[in-house]
Amino acid sequence: MNILWLQSGGCGGCTMSLLCAEDPNVFDLLSGAGLTFLWHPSLSEATGTPVRALLQDIVEGRQELDILCIEGSILRGPNGTGRFHMLAGTGRSLLDWLLQLAPLAEYVVAVGTCATYGGITTAGENPADAIGVQYDGAHPGGALPAEFTSRAGLPVINVAGCPTHPDWVTETLMLLADGKLDRDDLDGIARPRFYADNLVHHACPKNEFYEYKASATQLSEMGCLMEHLGCVGTQASGDCNSRGWNGAGSCTRAGYPCINCTAPEFEDPGHGFTETPKFAGIPVGLPSDMPKAWFMALASLSKAATPRRIAVNATSDRIAVPPKLKEPKT
Repeated sequence: MNILWLQSGGCGGCTMSLLCAEDPNVFDLLSGAGLTFLWHPSLSEATGTPVRALLQDIVEGRQELDILCIEGSILRGPNGTGRFHMLAGTGRSLLDWLLQLAPLAEYVVAVGTCATYGGITTAGENPADAIGVQYDGAHPGGALPAEFTSRAGLPVINVAGCPTHPDWVTETLMLLADGKLDRDDLDGIARPRFYADNLVHHACPKNEFYEYKASATQLSEMGCLMEHLGCVGTQASGDCNSRGWNGAGSCTRAGYPCINCTAPEFEDPGHGFTETPKFAGIPVGLPSDMPKAWFMALASLSKAATPRRIAVNATSDRIAVPPKLKEPKT
């Protein structure tokens, strides 16, 4: 299968992340699955006339298009013309090209949260009138209408993340190549369920601190980041801590709170990313599948039962109190 990759309003970070695929690298991995790039603006040598000819061949039916990947939000400004982002040398906006190419593709894949839901480029007053490929934030209907489906009968597949994990992209593409991804494999906002059915909280190295509600007060400390430092890993979709980034990393493994970057409208939480909104001293954002009263009762019991080792280490930048050695049998 072939892939046409277009970049729209964004930083290009999802392509940079994709290049971090390893063992094997992204090119060997995709080619081994029978996937080839027709063109990628950052990775392909072709430019200018050959690219314009390729696009024309797709439009006129001489070149079949299997997978259309869009990275970055779609800029509709000014006044709905899309001319804030012109596809170089074509005299046409990226918005115009998307509207023409998407119905010709067997599958359409939005790569990264800017492309899926609008993301960072829609933050604040959104002067560029940026929008997701098929979503406007959490609401269906973006640059493409809510009822759009590709030739395969699927909506736009939303591989969200800021940036998205390289494996999420490559696994999605390989599943498509193998005919193993359909509507039942997408969640309620069209994210592939193989990663979206997980929580970032799963396998977080701070889970022991979370269990006892032993919290860090500064970013340099070892404790749980939920109570004071804005972490929403208990609500965020992603297998970031199970799968790891670049072999082993993740935001929480690096000591930074999860900001739920796979979700619509994460870019405007209404507070600082490292702040936890509270009401009467109680965090507002609690685990999404647990009644608040239960959580508060368990939290009170957990705090009362916190071992000294965990309490001390939570506000330390390294292990201050090691685990107690087991007493030898007499």
